[in-house]
Amino acid sequence: MAQPRRNNTGLCSFLQASPTPFHAVAAMAARLQEAGFQQLDETAAWVLQPGSGYFITRNQSSLIAFRVGSDQSLASGWRMVGAHTDSPCLKVKPQPELVRHGYFQLGVEVYGGALLNPWFDRDLSLAGRVHYLDSQLQLRHALIDFRKAIAVIPSLAIHLDREVNQKRSINPQTDLPPLLLQTGANAPTGFRELLLVQLQLEYPALDVKEVLDFEISLYDMNPPAMIGMGAEFLASARLDNLLSCHVGMESLVASTGHSNRLLVCTDHEEVGSATAAGAAGPFLESVLRRCNEKLLDGSEQSYRQQLSRSTLVSVDNAHGIHPNFPDKHDSKHGPLLNGGPVLKFNANQRYATNSETSARFRQLCQALQVPLQSFAVRSDMGCGSTIGPLIATELGIATVDVGVPTLAMHSIRELAGTLDIGYLADALTGFFNS
Repeated sequence: MAQPRRNNTGLCSFLQASPTPFHAVAAMAARLQEAGFQQLDETAAWVLQPGSGYFITRNQSSLIAFRVGSDQSLASGWRMVGAHTDSPCLKVKPQPELVRHGYFQLGVEVYGGALLNPWFDRDLSLAGRVHYLDSQLQLRHALIDFRKAIAVIPSLAIHLDREVNQKRSINPQTDLPPLLLQTGANAPTGFRELLLVQLQLEYPALDVKEVLDFEISLYDMNPPAMIGMGAEFLASARLDNLLSCHVGMESLVASTGHSNRLLVCTDHEEVGSATAAGAAGPFLESVLRRCNEKLLDGSEQSYRQQLSRSTLVSVDNAHGIHPNFPDKHDSKHGPLLNGGPVLKFNANQRYATNSETSARFRQLCQALQVPLQSFAVRSDMGCGSTIGPLIATELGIATVDVGVPTLAMHSIRELAGTLDIGYLADALTGFFNS
């Protein structure tokens, strides 16, 4: 049996350094470069060599990394792992300033299917991407992270809402604007002024004349933690799905096989993926076609043949059975934390797993001595989805949906099993090496 409970310092550091998809992609790019992968530019011509590793980013929020196989395996298809970089959160509106009753607040909107109750009474910060003009009126951009608690969404005291524990409902428009400061003589005139000051603090040499636009999100300052009497659990924000991104990346780096191996981590999964940087967009197809042109003959026939020989493992967290709410699961399909990765099934194709792809993944895990669980939603409940069906539909690639079981999915703080992280790493590394 593999020894899956490993030092998760790298994962915890990655989670803390990645409050937004922009920061996650920047952290992944730095790790890939450290491992010898070369960055490619979508606007430039590519030169690819067998055995070498490369990566490309789009919108600074999606990333594809790949290692070209040996000369003998170029036409044999791709072993792909897919995940997504975004998580449900609260995003700052374009004109967010709210000055009410002596407080400076921000208008926010909910991104994705966020569980809203846990956002109250948290130490919150702000991070994201800022576009600005320099003194020469050139448009520039930079990532920004305040890295300290500067906002809070206070709950209404129970004395003013006696039925809150029985009838709590949240209005995203009126209940979620966070407090940033009290107004006064030194209060900022607007949010862009705050961003300009923060840019100058983070980048003292940066030439910033005016902040034009931004994509900024709130995030919880509470760092990732190993919890439980035996450190059985990892508690953190954004486990869905940065855990899969990190494990997929490290598995690609660690792989030593001779096949073509690829990791795709796309943005906007939580809102449907139908964007230029999402899994329903053209990013992956564009990269695969350009690889075919450089490594094979570039013909449609060879491209289609290569896809038909490829397999995608779509990795996204699964719902672990909650001991306080066991009736929310089918009695035969309630995955346990630390019981191993989960094969995800749905008859209506919300997951792309079929008997062939599940059997292949099960065979792989048996050979690696990695335990495997199964999940299917209750027949009287709706089912979520992943990037797996989208990529399978677009490219016709054989796909299996898997993931580690998780509690409190889409909360500001989620919970996964520490054993499962190692099991997933063993499975994905073995898949890349197969």
